[in-house]
Amino acid sequence: MTTQNSPMLPTPGPDTPPARRLRIAVLNRQFLATGGGAERYSIALVEHLAAHHEIHVFAQAIDHDWPGVIYHRVSQPFRKPRWVNQLWYASATWWATRRGFDVVHSHENTWHGQVQTVHVLPIKYNLLHGLTGARRALRWFKIITSPRLLAYGLLERSRFSLAKPRCMVLTSQTLVAQTLQAYPHCAAAIEVITPGVERVVGAATMLQKMASRRTLGLPESGFCILLVANDYRKKGLETLLAALAQLPADAYLAVVGNPAQKPPFKAQAQALGLAQRVYFLGALRDVATAYQSADCLAHPTREDTFAMVVLEAMAHGLPVVVSAARYCGIAALLTNEVNALVLDDPLDAAALSAALGRFRQDGSLRQRISQAALAFAQNHQWAALARRQAQIYNRLVAIE
Repeated sequence: MTTQNSPMLPTPGPDTPPARRLRIAVLNRQFLATGGGAERYSIALVEHLAAHHEIHVFAQAIDHDWPGVIYHRVSQPFRKPRWVNQLWYASATWWATRRGFDVVHSHENTWHGQVQTVHVLPIKYNLLHGLTGARRALRWFKIITSPRLLAYGLLERSRFSLAKPRCMVLTSQTLVAQTLQAYPHCAAAIEVITPGVERVVGAATMLQKMASRRTLGLPESGFCILLVANDYRKKGLETLLAALAQLPADAYLAVVGNPAQKPPFKAQAQALGLAQRVYFLGALRDVATAYQSADCLAHPTREDTFAMVVLEAMAHGLPVVVSAARYCGIAALLTNEVNALVLDDPLDAAALSAALGRFRQDGSLRQRISQAALAFAQNHQWAALARRQAQIYNRLVAIE
């Protein structure tokens, strides 16, 4: 992936000097094990890289303790509006890391950092994609008259600047096309490092499943569908509840994630007569118990650059129903009817219900897709992905 004016990072070869222990700053505002996919991605890399490098984490919220990792709490005088806090965080971390580090690795919208891991669609793409003529001009007027949009846009523009050697790490292949539409000059600087799993756990035994359900307060009998999400609406809970209403009464739903988002969906469940079949479990520090308790994972997301929870579920042998690749990055790597059931339209409750119904009724289908899911997860483990990330660090250090 090259463009004429984009700086290329050298490719390691037989003459590449041996790697040395680097001093690395990692920028992630919310360094929480109970956070979303971006937070868990950052944490997993830090845990693996800390064995070989000196890792410093700069975060405003920290709930993590790992041998050899040094934590720096960044102040948060402006919790709201968010864009002001983002500017504060970017400025504070720039000042703290402007010297003394071999590599600064940002998972945030900041102007500094030789490595920028991008977990979401570019703001520029979201705001301007597909607009032409007067509609585009009006959108630009909205941007330049909105302090919030202007702040986020300027931060992102500086983030994608290649004034100095920089690597833009994207978390899925599907994110590449949208990123290049917004920032085509970055082609040569882009690498894809998908999320991974710590290990392939394997499918839970019946005894493990029953024990996990007791731990979480779930019914021991029945067909348990799992949703793991911090943004319930974006990840499709509204559609999933409508689908659940079309399934027999022995099917129930366990929802793991941000409890603050529960009220409107609890009201929807009550309106659908599902109050006794939906269990809101809140944020779990160890989601493994939820994966062990479930019979399948539903992920009818409307927008996901990768969907780390799908991969984690597959590593636990769960058959998954997931939105198609234009909505969910991991689906571009999956094969419908082989290692997952892929949903063409995440808003189609009838199609989602039919897919979940197939898993509920057909044990041989569950078993076949479970085995294929485990094989897929085997090829996406953090140890190998962390080695690729370390190679990027060494290449950047070599050309400075």
